[in-house]
Parts: sequence; C-alpha cells; structure tokens
Amino acid sequence: MPITKGFRQLVDEAMAQVKTYSVDEVQARRGDPKVQIVDIRDVRELEREGTVPGALLAPRGMLEFWVDPDSPYFKPVFGDDSTEFILFCGAGWRSALATKALQDMGMTNVAHIDGGFAEWQKQGAPIETLEAHKQAHAARRPAKS
Repeated sequence: MPITKGFRQLVDEAMAQVKTYSVDEVQARRGDPKVQIVDIRDVRELEREGTVPGALLAPRGMLEFWVDPDSPYFKPVFGDDSTEFILFCGAGWRSALATKALQDMGMTNVAHIDGGFAEWQKQGAPIETLEAHKQAHAARRPAKS
C-alpha cells in the first residue's frame, strides 16, 4: 500500500501548528521553575550524546501514556498546568510531532525546540552525560524514610 502522506508532510503540518522556540529562547528560560525541558530521544541517543541539564527524560514511545491521567503510566509531573513543557529530540522532527500529539490531547502548555539537540549542541548550549544526569536526578530526590 503506497504512503499517501510522508513524514516530511506530517512534520511540516505539525510545525505550522505548534509553538517553536529557538535554542537561545530556551536557554534564557532554563532557570524558570515554570519551565520543564523534556528530552524525548531514546536511551541509545542519551547514552551516546548526553542531554540538557535538568531535562525530564520521557521516551517518545511513552509520552502520551505519561501525560494522560487516566493511563496506568501517568507521571504526575505532567499534571502541572502552570508548567510549560518544552520538548526536544535529535533534529526537531519527532518533537514537533510529539508536541502536536500533546496539543491534540488538549495540552496548551507545550512547545518544542527548533533544530532539537543537534542545534543545542551546535550553539554550544550546556550538555551533561547520561550518567551525570542520573546522579544529579538522584541527588534531587528526597531521601526515603
């Protein structure tokens, strides 16, 4: 069966309907407690390239399930309507599609980074290894009593 709409058309349609930030715009907002950067790349990319310090790691294949309060996989972090979630992937294609999917689910507090992690790296924005990210996340978690 021939494809009637290719990935490029899907990405272009999503890009026309979602909020897109430049790397500079996102860097300027990194300290804002009402902004959560979300890395939707898979673990192989994270291991190979690292991630943005403080990013929430949410694999693309689980994103809709993590966002939906009725899902058994719901992550409460996504229930905060006062937080803007800024997604990124490798080049900005998957994050455009993911942002559009979340908008289709009813989220209005979602955007993505133009050019994705490749553009983030190109502009010399901060990066940390996956191991450093895990250690920093563990340090932020409250101790269990």
